[in-house]
Amino acid sequence: MTDQEIQDVFLEQLAEDRQQIEAAWKALYSSKSWEEKDRTALLNASHRLAGAALTVGYLRIGNAAHLVESHLRQPGFQDLAALEKLVSVLFIEMDARVFDEASEWRYVFHPAKTTPSLHEARSASLIYLADDDPVLSDALSSQMNHFGYSIRTFSHLDDLRAALLNEIPAAILMDIMFPEGELAGIEAIQILQAEHNNLLPVIFLSVRDDVSARLQAIRAGGKNYFVKPVDVSALVDALDKVIVSEETEPYRVLIVDDSEAQAMFNAGYLKTAGIYSQIVTNPLDILRAIEEFLPDLILLDLYMPECTGLELAQVIRQMKAFVSLPIVYLSAETNREKQLAAIGLGGDDFLTKPIKPDHLISSVTSRIERYRQLRELMLRDSLTGLFNHTSIRNRLGQEIARSSRSNQPLTFAMVDIDSFKKVNDSHGHAAGDRVLKALSHLFTRRLRQSDIVGRYGGDEFVIVMPNTDETAALRILNDLREAFSLVRHSSMGNEFTTTLSCGLASFPKYQNVASLSEAADQAMYIAKRQGSNQVILAE
Repeated sequence: MTDQEIQDVFLEQLAEDRQQIEAAWKALYSSKSWEEKDRTALLNASHRLAGAALTVGYLRIGNAAHLVESHLRQPGFQDLAALEKLVSVLFIEMDARVFDEASEWRYVFHPAKTTPSLHEARSASLIYLADDDPVLSDALSSQMNHFGYSIRTFSHLDDLRAALLNEIPAAILMDIMFPEGELAGIEAIQILQAEHNNLLPVIFLSVRDDVSARLQAIRAGGKNYFVKPVDVSALVDALDKVIVSEETEPYRVLIVDDSEAQAMFNAGYLKTAGIYSQIVTNPLDILRAIEEFLPDLILLDLYMPECTGLELAQVIRQMKAFVSLPIVYLSAETNREKQLAAIGLGGDDFLTKPIKPDHLISSVTSRIERYRQLRELMLRDSLTGLFNHTSIRNRLGQEIARSSRSNQPLTFAMVDIDSFKKVNDSHGHAAGDRVLKALSHLFTRRLRQSDIVGRYGGDEFVIVMPNTDETAALRILNDLREAFSLVRHSSMGNEFTTTLSCGLASFPKYQNVASLSEAADQAMYIAKRQGSNQVILAE
């Protein structure tokens, strides 16, 4: 949204603000009894107007409204003559609508790029494999296809260079030795990196395991180095880390402010930094917005008509799932004691309106970074990186509630690796861990972003599939089961395969977390008893 569009929204809201302020002032002036409801109505209206006007660039309106608000907060607010002068000045400024082009708070919104660059359009599943050994290329491609990667192979370096001019992959798997020389692969990558601004994610593969070759690979920008024969599970793990670092999910901020113009302006600030925002103008809608938008941070106004930000923060903190969600107050309140009190009642920081864009972006970004780091430690399984038992059950409850509201199906899957104890006994626990990680990578690569995957414990996994009926889920899980049975794991030079069994249960057939979990668990054990390596639907 452009500056002009936001100003238009502000001016449209200004007429309503004027009516509210005028009505509250007339009620106070006519009764001269200083009814608390009339004072509160005038206070809230002037507070909202002050923050919005100062943010958008109508400084004279904002300052006049702030004086009215400040007077009403002081112990001597019953001075009717003084208040009348302040309100009169505010009406004059509202009618004049003077816009300050030179305001230091204004921010010029740059239009979003409509055509992404080649690197911005990078495919998340396309992998280029450059190796002059066709047998190795075919074997590696076949295995990686099971994990949802699309592999394009190149036996000649010139063909790789030509392909990069048309499409940039998620990563390049690069052999070091070619007919052109023992380090021809590294030398080619050095040239290609210079041509593509050092933006090519590269993992090197080689029969060489000496320090000299590894150093050269690092200097060419290599993200990792694997010695042939390559452990596919370890390679997929490294690829996923490279791709995740390249494609970090954008930060998400929920803005709660009864002034739509001001909220839109702050959302515009954040958008320029690549931060997604959702606006809530009615604070009573906040819990539903949190559940549906899943924000990394809440930007909360302090004074609103329906309730105060302090009250709203306490409501949020009563919800176990939202105890650690950062809450940052953004308000025109300048009283330090009140700011500290707000932080003490569930807030994490206090920013004062109007706020410079860089300050807002910096404060929001630093809070979200720390929150995500802590959240990963609390919510994720340390081995697989998937959701842990507690968090997956919480997410299942949230998704059931969402499916109920939207009248959409949901399917819950419980997955168990067949004869996993034999894997540990025969190949060792390190090999067993690699099998667990391989299955987790298979899930994250082949399922949708909206699907929620967790490790339930040991060798059990669960999948929450929103907006998916049991017929579609049955097909998807059977595809995953077949792919996993074809993945070859390695241990001390030996290769082996394993399989999985799965039970499915769907909403609304089963209405809550307990019944869904129990039904899926029973279906999975039926699959085990009937011979394993199959998917059973709960009936």
